[in-house]
Amino acid sequence: MTGVRAEGREAGMSRQDLADALDAELAVRPLPVSAVHAIRGWLAGAGSRYATGTGTHAVMYVPAHWSGITPWPIRLLERSQASGAAISRSEVVTIAREAVRGGAWAEALVASYVWGQGRNGYGPHRLREILAKPNTSDALAKAGAALREEGAAAAYRGLYGEVRGFGPAFITKLLYFLDRAIDAPVGPRALILDQRVARVVRIHATRLGVELGLPSAADVAAWIWSDGGWTPHRYGIYLHWATAAAEQLVSCGIGWPEASPDLLELALFDGVWDPAA
Repeated sequence: MTGVRAEGREAGMSRQDLADALDAELAVRPLPVSAVHAIRGWLAGAGSRYATGTGTHAVMYVPAHWSGITPWPIRLLERSQASGAAISRSEVVTIAREAVRGGAWAEALVASYVWGQGRNGYGPHRLREILAKPNTSDALAKAGAALREEGAAAAYRGLYGEVRGFGPAFITKLLYFLDRAIDAPVGPRALILDQRVARVVRIHATRLGVELGLPSAADVAAWIWSDGGWTPHRYGIYLHWATAAAEQLVSCGIGWPEASPDLLELALFDGVWDPAA
């Protein structure tokens, strides 16, 4: 077994020490064989449409539900439309790219938020509150600069807890699209982290901890890979883990495309791999 051994040593370790031990094991064993097999099957089947990129991955939204949102990107459909419409990742990247060029950071936020919420009815209300905060525009501009100059983890750190109501899951969505729009990444590419993905990593980390002989593995994994509120440190760990896992899939010869950790994020969101099975 690689990584840290736990025989007789947990009594002298703090909770943070145990968390660091789990993180170290994740770094050297990103994905087990069961995950590789499950992902291979998905890539050969339902996931084959994303083999050249996740840009076509779309969600449905109802433009009329967002009637009170300003600014409204011109590329989004008119808000008089009451029927459902699809918006893809590539379309959000296009909107974000145009927003970045014009310094219209709020438009990038709106597009990413619409994509992230889809048909959820409470999305417009929450977005209005975020846009109304006096520090939102400045925070978004600073995050964009940090993303370009220092990378995704730094940009996340700058937005974390900065704008009330703008939580980690939606911060990561915005950064994901801005990263592709700016196309000048420093370090690991920005990726979406949400509750579904965090739960998969939590179960995987728990199993690694059990194999290490940590009786409190489940508690520690639940602490660091919670359903939300991920710290900047945790987001950085996630980016490195997902990047390493994607590189592992490339090396396995299953046809996994290069430089595509966001494809792994999509696969995990879709429930392709259940570490508990």
